[in-house]
Amino acid sequence: MIKKSMKMMSVIFAASMLLSSCYSYTSMVGSGAQGNNETTNWNHYVILGLAPVGVSNSKEMADGAENYTVYTRQSFVNGLVSGLTFGIYTPTTTTVTK
Repeated sequence: MIKKSMKMMSVIFAASMLLSSCYSYTSMVGSGAQGNNETTNWNHYVILGLAPVGVSNSKEMADGAENYTVYTRQSFVNGLVSGLTFGIYTPTTTTVTK
């Protein structure tokens, strides 16, 4: 009985790792990025990303630029940290290109 449940848990764990997808979102403000000057910050969430603790402000990251691109994603490192904490802490990364 225990072997069967361990085998099932292993299959579920492997499927959750293999079938997960990367979260990404891109938005353009104004005409979008005019250069390649990038600023990157982590966003901090808890409980599988449901409760924000510290989220970066893209307007502040753009430093007054009128045209910029915001790219928010869950990188491999963010996913690894989330997996190691079993989803209690779930960071994302925001990059602003101006």
